[in-house]
Amino acid sequence: MGNPVTHFEIVGQDANRLQDFYSSVFGWRVIPAGPSYAMVHPDGGSGINGGVGSAPEGGDTSWVTVYIEVDDPHSTLDAVEASGGRRVMGPVEVPGGPTIALFMDPESNLIGVAKASTIRGLWRM
Repeated sequence: MGNPVTHFEIVGQDANRLQDFYSSVFGWRVIPAGPSYAMVHPDGGSGINGGVGSAPEGGDTSWVTVYIEVDDPHSTLDAVEASGGRRVMGPVEVPGGPTIALFMDPESNLIGVAKASTIRGLWRM
């Protein structure tokens, strides 16, 4: 069985504008999770939850990232590098949240991984 996509993230310059946009257009419930970040929940009985926020201070780009559930982020990043991808971040333990890591695939798409045991009940609210 393959690893499922369990979370997405939409990041841009104006977190409030993005959160208002996605809430208004798609009816997503927005739950603040920091000064410039919120968890979003479709509440439709299907689909996956996500996050919408601002790029880190000084960042001037926008992006969309999906997070894939894995058992071991460290070994997954090793496999990413062995297969032509590039480690970008982590793994890091988010305070009160999951263990995550980021990588670029061979075509420079930013993809996240999250440790399975740390995301159950957090991103699947």
